[in-house]
Amino acid sequence: MGSTFRVPARARKGRPIGAAVAGVAVLALAACGGGSGFDEPGQNGTGGGGALRVLIGSSGDAETQTVTQQLADWSAQSGTQANLSLATDLPQQLAQGFAAGSPPDVFYVSTEAFPGWAANGSLEPYADQLDADFYPTLKASFTFDGQFFCAPKDFSTLALIINDTAWQAAGLTAADYPKTWDDLKAVAQKLTTGTQVGLSFGPEWARVGAFMAQAGGHLLDADGSADVDTPQNLQALQFVNDLLSSGVAAKPSQIDSGWGGEAFGTQRAAMTIEGNWIVGAMQNDYPDVQYTVVPLPEGPGGPGTLQFTNCWGIAADSRNKEAAIDLVKFLVSDEQQMAAAKGFGVMPSVESVADEWAKEFPEQQAFVDGAQHAQGVPPVQGWTEVVGDFNAQLEGLPNADPQSILTSVQGSLEAIAP
Repeated sequence: MGSTFRVPARARKGRPIGAAVAGVAVLALAACGGGSGFDEPGQNGTGGGGALRVLIGSSGDAETQTVTQQLADWSAQSGTQANLSLATDLPQQLAQGFAAGSPPDVFYVSTEAFPGWAANGSLEPYADQLDADFYPTLKASFTFDGQFFCAPKDFSTLALIINDTAWQAAGLTAADYPKTWDDLKAVAQKLTTGTQVGLSFGPEWARVGAFMAQAGGHLLDADGSADVDTPQNLQALQFVNDLLSSGVAAKPSQIDSGWGGEAFGTQRAAMTIEGNWIVGAMQNDYPDVQYTVVPLPEGPGGPGTLQFTNCWGIAADSRNKEAAIDLVKFLVSDEQQMAAAKGFGVMPSVESVADEWAKEFPEQQAFVDGAQHAQGVPPVQGWTEVVGDFNAQLEGLPNADPQSILTSVQGSLEAIAP
């Protein structure tokens, strides 16, 4: 899970970064403090193909326990020790490790960080050596200058989450699950009461971008050039504006919530648009709320959603690349992907176990089905700054002008993706 998921920090309050897991003696779980934490090669066994150093940003104990066990299993199989460390600030610690020439061997890489580290030579491009059927859109997220760099470790997509009690109270049935934008607005109106809005979602590209995809829009064209200022994207933002201005939808901040999951869990909103990370949040924080997950409704351009993922990065400076690649091969195998799915709720990044995953988690079928028409974060260096500005402007909806937003973002994106 880790930084794969777009859950606001407020939503993770009370879930401490995972602690060391007892009973897996083969692993040395070293806490990362200041600096890279990996600046003593001899101690960490980096010389001559020694122990592997693995750095992750864990979402909690469940993820930490699962990865710890996976590394223990691989170590027992390979004869090479793998030491797991939990990052307190993964991007910063990796950047410091790269700068010092002593990065960990294997680590999580976000889609936002990937282009920069691929461009400056920090990452080893190894993924073409793997025999795994990754979803094509996930491969695209970690391809830079035509080279597939690193293996997607798992992924998530957005779907529509519906409060069953509110749905039934409004006189709605399964036959009313929205299939189109018009359907979505109609049921949101029926679900809006004096104490809840029909729909709530974050005013950011990571949610609004799904409407752009459903309208047939995108951020980059087929040649990788900026293509934001389009009639399709304008139609999407105008529809979002209509939902918000009509009062049937609200931003989480408007209903005293930090993110869509909180608005939904507290029942201030009857529907929200979130990824499969909401399952854990509902289990932990709102176990009494009954809900159903359905695909996002189609827009005028057809079905569309967004996907989020991390890859298993391997450092170009690793002194044990052969073992690092072998470890990643193990981690992205069908068996280990399902172990991770059962351990902390992620979706496998390979199509070969999609049916097995859907059978194991039938209530989440809509999330994995979304993979077929999902758009990901553009693998463009500088995207983090562009999307930050994009999100700041989307925060102004419904009072901001959609056309002005798209014109502005088009200019910003053209600077990095001409």
